[in-house]
Amino acid sequence: MLLNVHSYYSLRYGTMSLDELVQQMLRHGYDTAVLTDINNSTGTLDFIRTCREQGLNGLAGMEYRNGDELLYIGIARNAKGFQELNEWMTRHNEKQSILPETPPLFNHAYIIYPYGKKEVEQLRENEYLGIHPRHLNLIRLEPRSRRERYVMWYPVSFQDKAAHQLHRQLRAIEHNLLISQLEPGQVAPASERFIAKGTLMQYYQEFPEIIRSTIQLLQGCSFEFNFEEVKNKKTFTGNAYDDRLLLEQYALDGLERRYGKDHKEARERVRKELGIIDNLHFSSYFLITDDICRYATRRGFAYVGRGSGANSVVAYCLGITDVCPIELDLYFERFLNPLRKTPPDFDIDFSWNQRDQMYDYIFRRYQTGHTALMGAISTFRSRSIIRELGKVYGLPKEEIDRLVHEPENLLNKNEITELILSVYHRMADFPNQRTIHASGVLISELPLTCYSALDYPPKGLPTVQFDMYTAEASGFEKFDILSQRGIGHIRDCVQLVEQNQSVRVDISQPRQFFKDEKIAEQLRSADTIGCFYIESPAMRQLLTKLRCDTYLTLVAASSIIRPGVASSGMMKAYIERHHNPQAVQYLHPVMEQQLSETYGVMVYQEDVMKVGHHFGGLDLADADVLRRIMSGKGRNQQKLDEIQDRFFTHCRAKGYPEELTREVWRQMESFAGYSFNKAHSASFAVESYQSLYLKTYYPLEFMVAVLNNYGGFYSRKVYVNEARKAGGTIQLPCVNQSHYQTTLYGREVYLGFDCLLNLEGKLARTIPLERQQRGDYTGLEDFSTRTGAGLEQLIILIRCGAFRFTGQGKKELLWEAHLLLCGTRPDQGTSSLFEASSPSYVLPPLETSTAEDLYDEIELLGFAVSDTAFALTRSTYRGEAFARTLGGQEGRVVRMVGEFICDKTVRTKNGTYMKFGTFLDCFGDFFDTVHFPPSLKNYPLQGSGIYLIEGKVVLDFGCPALEVSRTAKIPLKPDPRSI
Repeated sequence: MLLNVHSYYSLRYGTMSLDELVQQMLRHGYDTAVLTDINNSTGTLDFIRTCREQGLNGLAGMEYRNGDELLYIGIARNAKGFQELNEWMTRHNEKQSILPETPPLFNHAYIIYPYGKKEVEQLRENEYLGIHPRHLNLIRLEPRSRRERYVMWYPVSFQDKAAHQLHRQLRAIEHNLLISQLEPGQVAPASERFIAKGTLMQYYQEFPEIIRSTIQLLQGCSFEFNFEEVKNKKTFTGNAYDDRLLLEQYALDGLERRYGKDHKEARERVRKELGIIDNLHFSSYFLITDDICRYATRRGFAYVGRGSGANSVVAYCLGITDVCPIELDLYFERFLNPLRKTPPDFDIDFSWNQRDQMYDYIFRRYQTGHTALMGAISTFRSRSIIRELGKVYGLPKEEIDRLVHEPENLLNKNEITELILSVYHRMADFPNQRTIHASGVLISELPLTCYSALDYPPKGLPTVQFDMYTAEASGFEKFDILSQRGIGHIRDCVQLVEQNQSVRVDISQPRQFFKDEKIAEQLRSADTIGCFYIESPAMRQLLTKLRCDTYLTLVAASSIIRPGVASSGMMKAYIERHHNPQAVQYLHPVMEQQLSETYGVMVYQEDVMKVGHHFGGLDLADADVLRRIMSGKGRNQQKLDEIQDRFFTHCRAKGYPEELTREVWRQMESFAGYSFNKAHSASFAVESYQSLYLKTYYPLEFMVAVLNNYGGFYSRKVYVNEARKAGGTIQLPCVNQSHYQTTLYGREVYLGFDCLLNLEGKLARTIPLERQQRGDYTGLEDFSTRTGAGLEQLIILIRCGAFRFTGQGKKELLWEAHLLLCGTRPDQGTSSLFEASSPSYVLPPLETSTAEDLYDEIELLGFAVSDTAFALTRSTYRGEAFARTLGGQEGRVVRMVGEFICDKTVRTKNGTYMKFGTFLDCFGDFFDTVHFPPSLKNYPLQGSGIYLIEGKVVLDFGCPALEVSRTAKIPLKPDPRSI
């Protein structure tokens, strides 16, 4: 009997989750309700499903508003009506237009106007007026015949009276107002809360016609939806039979290309997979993914295929992935098993600056209205809640900061802060905004408006309003079209090698790199800065500890670096067992049978399936569901509890000790949440090897490519340092040599104009373009005239040394710039019939210094180029130990001098904090530091700078670090520019 219910997907308005809403229906005696969230259908499918599970009749609708003005409420009579409502909202989202006062005449949906918005005589066949209890006295004297077009209208937006305060706070956040400044039209009245059904019926007992018309309207509505049916595009060619034949043809063609004509095992595996793919009706999913990859190949776009689909030999033969499942013994059932209901994941990585072109193809290739980006819901989180609430209550910024960073401070104990903290937990994980999933694309058989209204965010591509969890629960399997910079590093490096050395490099057969001794040494020494996925401090330390020099070891390392494995203590166990496999003691013989490759440690997600199936007695379907739930791809706690019960019941029946069973389950939980599937790790490792090959044999070109793809884990100065170590001569930007991005001439690396922090992007692109069209610049005046650069931009270029080709000092050039422009900005490209030169001036000798240049460079680029930052320290002391010899000084207390690069803060088990630091010594080599809580408290790291660090050298599996006792920043020379 509730026609107008809001969940918390009515963003910054409703206060109930869908589960809460359904529980409130049960508690207050309602069997039917229409979810009508404001201008969206985000929660509709989940609401229908949740109601169905509880034996309730959930119906679909939408409330249409312009800002705070309620226009009308749409209620779907059926699935077609739901589509009509979604299409109406979608049309206005696409045009970014306001909604009109009257919607179109829907064939399968009702419209309810609030009483007073329309006259009865104006209503069309499918339209009604909503009568709120406050309207009842107004209609008593009206002709009873009019009541047939009236329905009970009792909006519900929150659980109870207390939740109305939360609603007001959300509305203040939405309007960016103090809560005291809210106007009545901006908030819902306190009456919009759940009341008992009997109470609601009593309100209307003197108006039986209204009750009757309401019941009739609801009886005319039903929402049939098959949550089990796959909603993806059903065929690629137009029919399933042709799909099967085409996939078979592509797979067998690829089989010969990948394995030759006589590989019996591969042929049998392909035939087996094709049979299962056809039986599960997944052929179109494979063919669409293959089509996307073929287009990328035609365009010359590099890509990396990964995800569980990489366990498939068919995917390998198609060229979707470059990982051989047979060679790596990938677990076939992780990819597909006859009990699986959803297709495997295919994650396709493209270069960060080519993904948008791939989107363009997908959205043009597949039918308009049937293709959209996956939505996502950003939520209110921890500190953001306090900051938002602090603002609506008018707290000064310093008080908000104190509340965030020092919640126990006695100054926080007042009425307002207590009120803020009282609702803090209620708002945690509340939906805040609809946004876009990082990579997901949906391609559906039916128009996507059958399932959701579509948003049109800044990218301009249609986006469904629900997230990946709702999509999966509703029968969708997304295509993940991702972007990363590592592919750009590789692509650009190959091009640079050809340009700079006239050598054509082929990285398409990465297996040849696995046996290359020079690459193995590069990997063993953890000299991996810039290499995809293996450059972070933690990863370089792990490579050192493992003495990693093989592909399979790198595959394992790519997974055990993940937080779950590391925090469980099993990373250490894996390293120990890797160095001494003979000493491994397996928890149970099943572990030895299934996990001997990883010494009994569950390294990959497949290992969870193996153990669940072979040790815990779960069938493959349950084992896969367990993996998905544990890895965060499912939200069904009830299903997890059921599987856990079956797991423990089976283990008891087998006579396993309870302690053993609990330990195995604990390990499964800790690994599954963060570890990769093996195919995923293997795909990452292939790309890492391609990067390693280029860094090993073409280090200078590789580092320039990293710079031009805007780095990876570290800031730009780290990659410039690596280029210098690779033999490059680093040159500051020059208007006659540099391009927009960094350029390599032999061994000379000219930094690009994109390195200058405050240079206008348009000018940065104009400088090389104008030079290419009309030749080198002859001087400052010529440059200013041809580019139209203003005084402020000229000053940036002069101070960074971009006019050093003139032979004039920077200070002389600054004088010239001021005299030349005199506060004006020339028009770009202006010239006169007769060239006129500016009058010349004689200046006295002007002093300059290296320190002044370095301070300019740090200000303008963020790092020093002419010399290292060490040249700015007052002291010439550079430490008594250095990174390259640190491993031979275990147990010694030494002092080191290092430039801060980055740190990582970790919360200890007792609630205190420690840090892991990364520094460069004066030779440009990395060393790592460990700051335990007492040391960190007394000697905190204070961001960028040069530090004197004292500590004990410790070795962990051969990986050196400095266990810090004391540290302090070294004072710098005064900035001569301010003297």
